[in-house]
Amino acid sequence: MKNFKLNLYFCGMLEDKNPSKTPLSSLGEFGLIDHLTQQFTLNNKSSVLGVGDDAALLDFKNNPVLVSTDMLIEGVHFDLSYMPLKHLGYKAVMVNLSDLYAMNAHPTQITVSIAVSNRFSLEAVEELYRGIQLACSNYAVDLVGGDTTSSTQGLILSVTAIGSASKNKIVQRKGASANDLLVVSGDLGGAYAGLQVLEREKAVFKVNPNSQPDLSQYSYSIGRQLKPEARKDVIDLLDTLGITPKAMIDISDGLSSELLHLSKASQVGCHIYEDKLPIDPEVISICEEFKINSTTAALNGGEDYELLFAIDQKEYDKLKNHPLLTVIGYCTDLQSGNQLITRLGQQIPLEAQGWNSLKEGD
Repeated sequence: MKNFKLNLYFCGMLEDKNPSKTPLSSLGEFGLIDHLTQQFTLNNKSSVLGVGDDAALLDFKNNPVLVSTDMLIEGVHFDLSYMPLKHLGYKAVMVNLSDLYAMNAHPTQITVSIAVSNRFSLEAVEELYRGIQLACSNYAVDLVGGDTTSSTQGLILSVTAIGSASKNKIVQRKGASANDLLVVSGDLGGAYAGLQVLEREKAVFKVNPNSQPDLSQYSYSIGRQLKPEARKDVIDLLDTLGITPKAMIDISDGLSSELLHLSKASQVGCHIYEDKLPIDPEVISICEEFKINSTTAALNGGEDYELLFAIDQKEYDKLKNHPLLTVIGYCTDLQSGNQLITRLGQQIPLEAQGWNSLKEGD
């Protein structure tokens, strides 16, 4: 994302008079599937049969199978005026892998289903699949199936992630107890800050289409929005440290929302400290520029795809001072509720103000 330049034409979504663009109708549904998946190979022993038959064939032997699905819809979850198609393909995979890592499992396969309108050329869909293939390569997962169909308008992506874990390693949202420590990986608010910058530059572009700003000073936050990474490294780290979280969830809808999900599932209260929230200096700078409270961004921004988990206090020495992990608070009894302890020592009830795809007015 270094030296990112905003270009509303890079996705080929605006009118393109280049006659070299290949209409998808020239291949047909099955020809398109063959064309897009011919470069994918199977890397996991559990992938017995992949793309090309009526169903994938997987063999996980004695380990439980975990499955997660997410759908991304143009105009709701992404904006192609600033989201490159390759990045979108990559991000769509990350969204799903993150759910499996949140259960302390290792993804091994994905399926990808897309609905595209006739404004997308073959070259545009190829670019989308380059991102999917890069994600598969980086995270050692196999593409084993999916579906393609037409859309009356826009692009719809649905990715399903499949994986496994030993029975004694699987972590759910429930399982936390009073006095457990609450830990987050990485830092928070970056994806939200990056989105603010991108939306501002989109508005500038509409007024002045010749505007091509240098956004290198925002590269970290823009990268967090356009090309997030699922935290496989954190799962591997916890295994190396000998820590199995008691409860865990990924931070896709905002820390406040995810804390409440964990609290409800585990039947505990959660108290977190404002001054412990990990926030990158660039994010703080962007929040100041946009007159946004950085704590609000960290609590409610969403799309960070970090991991929030609870551990027993006796595990603290194993992870203290680790640069990837931050203890932000602790679990308490359910009656104490979910509270943010401010820098001044005040207690403020936590509310779910993160992403809600079905909220009124959407």
